[in-house]
Amino acid sequence: MKESFKVCFCCVRSFKVKSSEPPEEIKTLFHEYSQNDRMSADEMLRFVIQVQGEKNADINYVKDIFHMLKHHGVFHPRGIHLEGFYRYLLSDFNSPLPLTRDSEVLQDMNQPLSHYFLYTGHNSYLTGNQLNSRSSIEPIVKALREGVRVIELDLWPNSSGNEAEVRHGGTLTSTEDLQKCLNAVKEHAFEVSDYPVVLTLEDHLTPILQKKVAKMISKTFREMLFQCTDEKTDCFPSPEALKNKILISTKPPKEYLQTQVSQGSATDESLKAKKVAEAEEQILDEDEETVAIEYRDLISIHAGNRKGGLKNCLNGDPNRPIRLSMSEQWLETLAKTRGSDLVKFTQLNLLRIFPKTTRFDSSNYDPLVGWIHGAQMVAFNMQSHGKYLWMMQGMFKANGGCGYVKKPDILLSNGPGGEIFDPSSQNLQIKTTLKVKIFTGEGWNIDFPLDHFDRYSPPDFYAKVGIAGIPLDNASYRTETDTDEWFPVWDKEFEFPLRVPELALLYITVKDYDSNTQNDFAGQTCLPLSELRPGIRAVPLHNRAGEVYKHVRLLVRFVLEPR
Repeated sequence: MKESFKVCFCCVRSFKVKSSEPPEEIKTLFHEYSQNDRMSADEMLRFVIQVQGEKNADINYVKDIFHMLKHHGVFHPRGIHLEGFYRYLLSDFNSPLPLTRDSEVLQDMNQPLSHYFLYTGHNSYLTGNQLNSRSSIEPIVKALREGVRVIELDLWPNSSGNEAEVRHGGTLTSTEDLQKCLNAVKEHAFEVSDYPVVLTLEDHLTPILQKKVAKMISKTFREMLFQCTDEKTDCFPSPEALKNKILISTKPPKEYLQTQVSQGSATDESLKAKKVAEAEEQILDEDEETVAIEYRDLISIHAGNRKGGLKNCLNGDPNRPIRLSMSEQWLETLAKTRGSDLVKFTQLNLLRIFPKTTRFDSSNYDPLVGWIHGAQMVAFNMQSHGKYLWMMQGMFKANGGCGYVKKPDILLSNGPGGEIFDPSSQNLQIKTTLKVKIFTGEGWNIDFPLDHFDRYSPPDFYAKVGIAGIPLDNASYRTETDTDEWFPVWDKEFEFPLRVPELALLYITVKDYDSNTQNDFAGQTCLPLSELRPGIRAVPLHNRAGEVYKHVRLLVRFVLEPR
């Protein structure tokens, strides 16, 4: 069979079309674990245990595989042929991550909230850039359906000053009705995960509007709203204890006023203090019983001020955990000299990182800088695309996609001598080596038009494989380019020595090589190494937005030494 590409009205280029066939190593494995070119259920079980490392597999597991293969027409009662074995290896059943049922988690969910990474959004209501895009409930709903657990709303007075509205202040972005946003959160918060949703409010409201917002929130969420009555608690509740609850996180009224004054133009400290006192007196004049207290009592995660600048911002109160927010620039500065202090702070408190204000295009930053220092809320523009968002999506594929991933022990407990983990240390020892062998790929000829990659020939695919983690673990490699092939065969193995594998992500990107223009994107995936299943696995690829292709996938072998 040939595939033809029309170059001009009188010239046609033809290429022989190859089919997807097992690489030589796969053929060899099949013959090792089969007899007379058929693999029985017992032989398949031996393969699954010895090669795939699935020690708990039993004959019922193999029966499920064989039942799946019946639908592909490659099953025989006396066993499966090579083609059936290859179809199993490339099937969704053979996932690189644990197969979980809906809402099934794999980690302990009974630890304090500060012991988890949370899937966190930034300016969750924006549909596009940070300057003039449309505000809507649509991105809020989309984020919640993808498992995001932290939604951010910016609250400002409307033009009349008598109502609160959602918008990105100081820009040309449109506004959205606050009640619509609250309703969207209520209706979609627990569609894909029962674990708590945190609603972070960046409010720029007067005390009177704060009172209105407090009533609106209480009326909308009712029993779903979690309100902490114990002000002396020394840790946050657990995700398990907060199932199906919505938590409000913002600055209490008094701290809100102090922030507004400190961000003003006054430079005289005594004048600033006077303004704070006057503002607090204004609250009392409005009846503190119904304004400040009513608003304050909604807040279950208190957002603190960055008092004292970079020098003292991590001096938390051991008896009252808070949420601290800082920009990606602050984080990068602190990480250079105070990495251990960041880790220590996040053992008790919540740390939220947000994009720098100059990211007008809603681009994102490297999330690993926050995660390796224990930051729980690495806030991202979910409406964007690109490598860093793929890392975010990859991280939260872990733990059943519930939106919460438990931080590894290295970030939660100190060493035998009381030392705290420092991600930038040059003295970390190699714990394991990950070997990644990329055999082949398939599915592009089904999911893409004939001339999508190259107008006059089949595509020229290559794959890039890398690790994102602590600085010493970061590395990337690429295969050779397999020219004019819809079914590229690379058979290339790469090794990654890892010091902190529990904080590492494996990413794979496939592109079509073009000598004269930019290489064409052909798929990507990012996988948390903490849950990577060893063995030969079918790795589905995703588009730029993170949506999985229906047929495009790679056949990859993963080996961890020692496991």
